Amino acid sequence: MGRNTRKRRMPLAAKVVAGTAALALGGGGLVWANYNASAHESKNNAWGSQTKAASAQVATISCPDIGQRLTDVPQQARGEVDGELATLDRQITEAYQRLATTRDAQARDASFVQNSILGPLKDRRKVIIDRIKLEINRAGGNAPGDLDNLTNCTGTPADQTTVGGGQNGQDGQNGQDGQDNGGQNDGGQNDGGQQGDNNGGQDNGGQDNGGQQGDNGQGGIGGQAGNGPVAADFVDITTVQPNVPPKPRKKRNASTGTFTTVCGVNANGNHNTDNVIVAPGVKNGAHHLHDYVGNQKIDAFASNDTFLQGGTSCQNKDDLSSYYWPVVRVQDGSQAFDQNADGGGKEGNVGRILKPLQAQIKYVGSPTGKVVAMPQFLRIITGDAKTTTNGLANANAHWSCTGFENKVQLTEQYPICPQGSKMVRTFAFQSCWDGQNIDSANHRTHIDFADANGNCKNGFKRIPQLTMRLVYDVPRPTIENGVVTNAYAVDGFPEQLHKAHTDHDDFINITQNGLANKIANCVNSGRNCR
Repeated sequence: MGRNTRKRRMPLAAKVVAGTAALALGGGGLVWANYNASAHESKNNAWGSQTKAASAQVATISCPDIGQRLTDVPQQARGEVDGELATLDRQITEAYQRLATTRDAQARDASFVQNSILGPLKDRRKVIIDRIKLEINRAGGNAPGDLDNLTNCTGTPADQTTVGGGQNGQDGQNGQDGQDNGGQNDGGQNDGGQQGDNNGGQDNGGQDNGGQQGDNGQGGIGGQAGNGPVAADFVDITTVQPNVPPKPRKKRNASTGTFTTVCGVNANGNHNTDNVIVAPGVKNGAHHLHDYVGNQKIDAFASNDTFLQGGTSCQNKDDLSSYYWPVVRVQDGSQAFDQNADGGGKEGNVGRILKPLQAQIKYVGSPTGKVVAMPQFLRIITGDAKTTTNGLANANAHWSCTGFENKVQLTEQYPICPQGSKMVRTFAFQSCWDGQNIDSANHRTHIDFADANGNCKNGFKRIPQLTMRLVYDVPRPTIENGVVTNAYAVDGFPEQLHKAHTDHDDFINITQNGLANKIANCVNSGRNCR
């Protein structure tokens, strides 16, 4: 593979290795059955620390997501800006690590977090933000005027780490509630508002990598590594009221076909913690582990010039596209191969990695008209890996159980499935393209969701909608006295506390021998193809 040899200057305030860029994304989703959806470690590491203070104890760190403000970065500056954004995320990770390892000092000194963690973090962020402005302006662009106001980060108490409590997953969906045609509304999923109750204080089984009871009710944030999830992050799906809306009505010119590509379930263990879309050239740019199917040579240093050399796990050898998503782990006290690695146990992603039983990848059409072929090397990221601090505006997580997918889809909680039912993650990617760009500065503005009726906004073209359905055999979590055992969770940034709504999915369109046109023609003709 070709290597990106671009050199990046190190921060002036602190020589921090560039880490991850924000996984920034759009809202929406689907139920697998409704294809025309329009979407709106080891114990001696830092993450084993338990909270010692009361429920007001700072549980995590919330920082403004700079990457989402950068909608107009000149092309020649994007490489440098991506590197600086990755450094900002590395700074947050390091600050969270310090937060997790200084609980005793925090209990003794009420000003410790502000003086020793948040204050220095603000100073370091200012240096990087100033450099981002310089890079943009030097390349002929105009940096947003409010960037100087985004240096400050805040500490979030344990009882405020759940963004969706009482909202039933319906707020902050970019005004597109009800469009998912597969249940992005999550109506009633909070089971009487339990999400956000409990003060975030359950230690989620108290496993702490070895089955030890944690500080239940003492402001802890739960989880085997001390950074979630907690009992309030789970709900018995049989108690949730149906929340899946009807499909949009198809127009006479609708594209009703489907194209299925079979690419396996990552049986060969093709993993890494990079993200070439948002952090090209940055090792461990995601700070969490991905499953990869399709293209077999995608890492931080891959490029358009090398994608076509990557080979594929797909049965259709013309499909060299990369499909990748965060792994799901069961926090049962066990550890995976990466327990001492960056992006794994060193960053709070712990437990046994679950391989999907099924990974179903399908392209579907539009209820309002014909689609055009996806452009080569188009990048799409759906969902938001930072919803714990960003809020739910761009969430696109959908969790359910077999037998319930047409009735209940959850965004803010993980489902507890009944006996005989499997856990299901589904994704419906953005299906409206600006007709020009294969990516954008914030990895969002070049691609969008259709509205509630399936229409793309002016200037955008309909493309085949990528849909994915991942099925898992998950040990059934149990909750007793506010403590969950056998918790499972999606990998994520450590400060995001493994919330269900942080789920996201990534895609790079790479095809050969006219496959992109074949997919579009199949969808437009109403056929079901492979």
